[in-house]
Amino acid sequence: MTEQPRTTEPTQSQERPQPLLPPPPPAAPPLTPLQPYGPPPVPPAPKDRRILRAVLRWTAAVAVFAAVGASAAYGITRMERTDVPGLATESDGRWDYPQLAKPPLPSGSPGPFAEANKAGAHHADLRALVLPAPTGATEDKALRGEDGWLATKDFLAAYEKVEREEFAQELTDNGLRHIAARGWTTGDGTHTRIHLLQFDTAAVVDELFTTTAPSSGPNRLLRGVGASIFDEDFPQAAPVDQIQRSVYVETKPYGAEHVRHAYLAAGDVLAVIVQSRKGAAEAVPFQQTVILQSQLLG
Repeated sequence: MTEQPRTTEPTQSQERPQPLLPPPPPAAPPLTPLQPYGPPPVPPAPKDRRILRAVLRWTAAVAVFAAVGASAAYGITRMERTDVPGLATESDGRWDYPQLAKPPLPSGSPGPFAEANKAGAHHADLRALVLPAPTGATEDKALRGEDGWLATKDFLAAYEKVEREEFAQELTDNGLRHIAARGWTTGDGTHTRIHLLQFDTAAVVDELFTTTAPSSGPNRLLRGVGASIFDEDFPQAAPVDQIQRSVYVETKPYGAEHVRHAYLAAGDVLAVIVQSRKGAAEAVPFQQTVILQSQLLG
């Protein structure tokens, strides 16, 4: 049972009537180890109430300002940079891709870089490993081929005529199995083409990658593209484990379009990524596309 508060008889110094005090608060519930509260505070003497009220008002004001400041700071961390007044900047050019997810592996099949997978084989459907088009882009349906598989001659059409016969023979000699591809055009006129060429083993791809995409420059000429050099400005701090890449950028004078392209060696898959645009092909969406495609193959 809760003990009733004791009353104290007024003294001579307290002869003037005092304002009525509010009824005492209800008894607190039993304390638990997570609520280590102490005994209830002793009510202040009447002469201290004005001071106490002033202190409480200032404490409440400070608490309100602290809460507002904290919520504003949280809001800034949650907003995009362009939404914060004084920090507005133009978009860095990244595209809005849909949520990416790797396709499921057949039951009992290891990933391409699992220790048990000596051939580095991608057991998932290769067509599901091609990067999807970003939001708002117009897809190039011709690159989907028949049932999602592109004919070798259609892939070779991206290269100069003098390259096609020799390159076709090289692909055949190395046991090319099939090609999955996708392409699109964004609103700014940037054209993207991605080809995934699958072979029997990672060792074959490593050899093809070494001969086709050395750091000195690409050994196969893309159609309509002038001289290309290794892209030294591509962020080296963004590698994807187990995947080799060579990235190139066309030097001036450009052809009809400025071209950036990349080769990826990912297990038993050789990926070819090409982006082009009149005037200049922007670096950021190219870097983004290469990295996302690498992650899907990893």
